[in-house]
Amino acid sequence: MQIALISHDKKKPEMIEFAKKNEKILSDFRLVATGTTGTRIMENTNLKIKLFKSGPLGGDQQIGALIPEGKIDMIIFFRDPLTAQPHEPDISALLRLCDVYKIPLATNESTATYLLKGLELDEITQR
Repeated sequence: MQIALISHDKKKPEMIEFAKKNEKILSDFRLVATGTTGTRIMENTNLKIKLFKSGPLGGDQQIGALIPEGKIDMIIFFRDPLTAQPHEPDISALLRLCDVYKIPLATNESTATYLLKGLELDEITQR
């Protein structure tokens, strides 16, 4: 299973804390991330993450391109709903792809925690 991690600038500290708190379960999966988000997470954890470009430079689109190929299974995207994003069309396209291909998408920490707990329970059940 491959999980994408993305966060807007004002949400990066929250994403880093989330990754630190959930490092054990996240380490069980292949991780990809937009450039700055992934770099900051790796600086603060022992997680290994494949990096794409920064979101505004096309990273969101790179991750989105993997969805129709079946190469992304879940996205955790901590969005900043109070700040206009210059690449908003890219973000909208990514969210639309999640809906079209039924990719679980968490846009905040509460939802992301529930998705990871579901994966954790599924892992325990499969043992």
